[in-house]
Amino acid sequence: MQFCEECGSMMRADGDVMRCASCGHEEPKDEGLAASFVSTESQDDSDVIETEEDASFEGKPTANETCPECGNDEAWYTIKQTGSADEPPTRFFKCTECGARWRGYN
Repeated sequence: MQFCEECGSMMRADGDVMRCASCGHEEPKDEGLAASFVSTESQDDSDVIETEEDASFEGKPTANETCPECGNDEAWYTIKQTGSADEPPTRFFKCTECGARWRGYN
């Protein structure tokens, strides 16, 4: 990671230069450091947990959970650590039949 000498913000690669995202300051790329930079364009986001209302659960793992709305016994789920590290994670469910959402606490 490279930081701007003018304002201290993180610099981003833009062709042959490093450009500050905040103030626009440019510096030539140091090719010796180029091997240690990671491009975010190639990163995989398949393990990102979506918990917002409009999140698509389709394709996520399923569990044998009874829907409180329609009684269907299958739901997609994701797991997220919502409390402190010493507490169990929260499971978020979405019914495969009616789309109802609920949380499960262990």
